[in-house]
Amino acid sequence: MFVSPMLLQRSEQPFDNDSYITELKLDGIRLILSKFDNKIKLYTRHNNEVTGKFPELLTLDIPDGTLLDGEIIVTDPTGIPDFEAMMSRFMSKRNILEDGTLSYVVFDIIKYKGKSVTRLPLIERKQLLDEIIPTDTGLFAKVKYLEGHGAAYFDLVQQQGLEGIVLKRKDSRYEVGKRSQSWLKVINYQYDDVMITGLRKGEFGLLLSFLDGKPAGIIEFMSPAELKALYRQKKIISEDENFIFIEPKKCKVKYRNLTKAGFLRIPSFVKWN
Repeated sequence: MFVSPMLLQRSEQPFDNDSYITELKLDGIRLILSKFDNKIKLYTRHNNEVTGKFPELLTLDIPDGTLLDGEIIVTDPTGIPDFEAMMSRFMSKRNILEDGTLSYVVFDIIKYKGKSVTRLPLIERKQLLDEIIPTDTGLFAKVKYLEGHGAAYFDLVQQQGLEGIVLKRKDSRYEVGKRSQSWLKVINYQYDDVMITGLRKGEFGLLLSFLDGKPAGIIEFMSPAELKALYRQKKIISEDENFIFIEPKKCKVKYRNLTKAGFLRIPSFVKWN
């Protein structure tokens, strides 16, 4: 059984408010876990069934009629989520995890014993999760949370280089398929100065390099106004079958982190320099 998950709105800054709980934003793949007729099925947030990709989860001891919302992650030996390792495991045809620990970390419950619990306050749904998962394991666990303390928690996230935090109203209902102001994400963006050096042919993309000339990745979105400014000033140097290379133009970007290959992960334009 699939239900479209509740989505997060963005907050530019963390804040302290005892009406909210604060969770770590997990860097993995959103996963809806359903158990009906004593069969567990798994779905991504876009309703792609991926039950066969995670056989480890198909024998979890949970009540029939349960529908859970969480994140499937891979953690490295220090316990930090490794998104690239998660994607490698997700794409593996043999369901092999080369390194790290696979975990399904649950942060909400949508159905309990066949009945919808979406109208219950979040804090009461968390209590139901305590009943379903009385003891966390490496494979199956509940996300930890604090009441309030958003700013201090975000400081710790920045120090550890983690993805960000989530702030949720304690009295919030589960709004199926909606992006709600009751759930807010604060991303721990990194910032850097880079050069735009080319335009991708076909699918839109701006080729980036670091200031030392090493490749930095590709921006896949820019506002129409900034793109118009770039096109107006661009000077074409050369081209190949994939890119039109232009005279480098310096800008500031924000991004999630550096990939293992040294590229910017999900870079986005901030301003011209």
